[in-house]
Amino acid sequence: MGLLVENAVAYAPAMDSPLDCFDLTGRTAVVTGGSRGLGKEMVNAFAAQGANVVIASRKLENCEALATEVEERFGVRALPVECHIGYWEQAEALAERAITEFGRVDVLVNNAGMSPLYPSLDAIDEALYDKVMEVNLKGTFRLSVLMAEHMKANGKGSIISVSSTAAVKPTPGEVVYGLAKAGLHNMTESFSKAYGPEVRVNCIQPGPFLTDISKAWSDEALEHIGNGISLGRAGEPHEIVGAALYFASDASSFTTGAILRMDGGLG
Repeated sequence: MGLLVENAVAYAPAMDSPLDCFDLTGRTAVVTGGSRGLGKEMVNAFAAQGANVVIASRKLENCEALATEVEERFGVRALPVECHIGYWEQAEALAERAITEFGRVDVLVNNAGMSPLYPSLDAIDEALYDKVMEVNLKGTFRLSVLMAEHMKANGKGSIISVSSTAAVKPTPGEVVYGLAKAGLHNMTESFSKAYGPEVRVNCIQPGPFLTDISKAWSDEALEHIGNGISLGRAGEPHEIVGAALYFASDASSFTTGAILRMDGGLG
């Protein structure tokens, strides 16, 4: 019993205030797909809590614009990095750049993803299948391994993957995407065992959110979505923040291998 108490104190120091556990001052967070949508909301939330941030996406100009905004608004360092996470070597370059620039990385958010449309399942060719798997799972796997090794060596860290309800409630229109996101669920639990106790590995499973991609949804589609959700609506991007801060910070010091459903009660 004494050993258990001693370890608990070592990994979860007591706080003067319950809100202190959400403080990220001096830490560094890497967010893939970080220049817009849910990724942008998480970047801003981490910076507001004192973290330096690495903003990674395929469009460098978007990363640079957000980095400038974050530094001016929150007074932390923000590093924009062009990265196509689907390419193994670019995932490796992102890890090396972040560690070199900041000395250590404390939080990784695997947020980058893609789900291209297709007319039918038999129209999915090998190139499309590989592209979806590379972005949603292959590159994410490699980046997570590199960051987990680094965090474990430093004695502490948090990895957060963003999956989708498609991982557990698949539809014919997102089969390959759902397969890849289900792989993130497996990776979450297996990595939590492989890299614990130093590294916590968790996953957020969002339902429909009103990000940039939702601008193409019709009023009928939005009504249909709302009818299938207990809260009667899709999520607003800022509503991802609570879960992201929980997993990134010491607030979740006794949580690992978890999949958090955030879908408004999707039926």
